[in-house]
Amino acid sequence: MNNQRFRTVDLTMGAVFVVLMMIGANLAYWVPALKITYAGGEVPLTLQTFFAILAGILLGRKLGAFSMIVYLAVGAVGVPVFAEMSAGIANLAMPTGGFLISFVFVAYISGLIIEKASNNSLATYSFAVFGGLIVNYLIGTPYLYFSMNNVLGVPISMYGSMLTMLPFFIKDAVITGLLAATLPSFVTRIQRVSPSLRSQ
Repeated sequence: MNNQRFRTVDLTMGAVFVVLMMIGANLAYWVPALKITYAGGEVPLTLQTFFAILAGILLGRKLGAFSMIVYLAVGAVGVPVFAEMSAGIANLAMPTGGFLISFVFVAYISGLIIEKASNNSLATYSFAVFGGLIVNYLIGTPYLYFSMNNVLGVPISMYGSMLTMLPFFIKDAVITGLLAATLPSFVTRIQRVSPSLRSQ
């Protein structure tokens, strides 16, 4: 009975992260003021990478990754959960589609690092969150390069793709750093309330 209860709780938390991903994708859509303006344009404040990393850390690598798969599936079948309240499988072929797909691996890697660590120190969480962030951009940036050239037919070099994503990387690195700093105490409190969220 306990296993069933914990499994139900875990699946419920997985669904919560699907909702959080939708919210994180659309903060700047609902509140335009949450866009950082710089010389080259605007960088919308999004928390998708943040929530994907958190899913892996709190739910574990398997359930965290599964919740991201569910998020992608929900958006692909037509529910407006992607950025700008968009939906449809075509989003996965667009330049930012690689970042969407990467969330599955972001959650898995972040969760794996925590599960394999001997202690849940600040250094461990920093490694997990920045590891997830790097995976996000290692998958997303080459995918952007491929999509721009082969799907949209817009010539761009890999270097140009990297420069395009640099402001977004800086934004995500700042958010990720803040996440790492607060995680040790945050996770401890969460796990006291719901032991089923403890990584296995």
